[in-house]
Amino acid sequence: MDIQPARDGVKETNQQRGPWADNALEKPPPTCAIESELDPANHTTVKSKGLYALLSLLEIETHGIEPITDERRTDPRLYEFFFVWFSTNINVLAFSTGSVGPAFFGLGLRDSILVILVVDSMSLIIPAYFSVFGPKLGTRSMVQSRFSWGYYGSLIPSILNVISMECYLILNSIIGGQTLASVSEQVSWSAGIIIISLISFLVAFCGYRVVHWYERVAWIPNVVAFLVMLGVNGQYIVHKQGSTTPTVAAILSFASTTAATDTGWCTIVADYGVYHKSDTSSMRIFIFSYLGFFLSSFAAHALGAAFAASSPYVAAWDTGFQHGNDIGGLLGAVLSPAGNFGKMLVILVALTIPSTSAPTMYSFGTSFMNISPGLAKVPRSVYAVVSTAILIPLAIVGARHFYSTFVDLANIIGYWTGSFAGIIAVEHFVYRKNSFSKYNITDWATARHLPMGAAAVLAFAGSIGIMVPCMSQVWYVGPIARAGTGDIGIFVGLLSSGLLYLVFRPMELMVRRDVSAGERDRLGHINP
Repeated sequence: MDIQPARDGVKETNQQRGPWADNALEKPPPTCAIESELDPANHTTVKSKGLYALLSLLEIETHGIEPITDERRTDPRLYEFFFVWFSTNINVLAFSTGSVGPAFFGLGLRDSILVILVVDSMSLIIPAYFSVFGPKLGTRSMVQSRFSWGYYGSLIPSILNVISMECYLILNSIIGGQTLASVSEQVSWSAGIIIISLISFLVAFCGYRVVHWYERVAWIPNVVAFLVMLGVNGQYIVHKQGSTTPTVAAILSFASTTAATDTGWCTIVADYGVYHKSDTSSMRIFIFSYLGFFLSSFAAHALGAAFAASSPYVAAWDTGFQHGNDIGGLLGAVLSPAGNFGKMLVILVALTIPSTSAPTMYSFGTSFMNISPGLAKVPRSVYAVVSTAILIPLAIVGARHFYSTFVDLANIIGYWTGSFAGIIAVEHFVYRKNSFSKYNITDWATARHLPMGAAAVLAFAGSIGIMVPCMSQVWYVGPIARAGTGDIGIFVGLLSSGLLYLVFRPMELMVRRDVSAGERDRLGHINP
């Protein structure tokens, strides 16, 4: 349904204007309840439906994927862009990403840190800029993709994003379960996975405001734990480093894995700024987001690499790490010199893993809703239930082969997100001239007013074909990767999709002679 502008002369209530209007900033931190985010025009209809009525009664977020109108984008708090991405990355999952370099690819500490620094500083520019789309357009990431992929073409990234988000949730739950189990022999990996999954479910189920509130505090125990780890064990890291000469394939493969986890955020970042003020400086949004991403990711990645590279030289760490298959055991062993305080920190670190998985589960729902109008009618909170039911059994099975699971899933996710990012970036910077005014958001649900999507689909398919020879997985190694480059699929996908889209998009406009006047005006520098 198209979003209609507010009527002239009608005074808006706080609910109509959004959850941060007027005195909303003075509200106490939410627990599970948040105010309903219903479109005022739909309020009566939605309340007449039993499930929506129950959710509204419990004050659970019920707003779907309809774009948030400019009048309701009122949140001025730029620091939330920092905290939401700082919290999601200063945790055990990012720690485990860094540990992949020494544990899986055999890199030493120095080489791992250099790869992490270069990759993080460059690849995190992509999700940091994509976060600007939320406040400027008021659209979820997958809805925004319709303005390049088209109404029907956007089904492809939406379906892939649903799968990707579930893969990340599985990884988060595995790490959380292992971390909890490292504290007590009475807690198995499976029990830990269930606990972490349920906490993530609770936060995601409640919705947007609860996610943001949680992210403002979830980083604290992780930062304390990482500082304690350095304080009690720093001397072992300084003097015990790997000495083997790294291969080009190992370096590029580790870079690809790191880049995959970094760029993976680009498919959901806009979801967490849709209520922020649309007139905020794009540069300021980008800076806050980039600092949140980079400071947390680099710190956690570097620490993971440092302790994983040193674990073979410290018997207790090596035992806890179980030859690279138990990241929680490594954390427990590293913090064991801190005694009971260390055990408490391990528990807190595990219990804050939902700082990553809750936003992931939230966007699992919004992506699912973008697949079809019928699915969009199902409350977002229902998809949190579906996601939890899927991830628990799969995480329990995958936990026994953590690193092979992690590398395979991370790279597979990275392959398509790199291609997705290339298409979105070219559409925005080239064909819409880096101007958000060239998006007519009222067209979001009208297929004939959106791009055909053929250019995006062809560019995506072409980039997949180009990247396949560059892949290196357990189940397949392409000829280019086998020749010594290692896995460079994500980099090839990002570059090739953008270049192919540059070719196909003008052709799409030329073929579509009946292109709407609105799109012709907004993309007037191309004559279809």
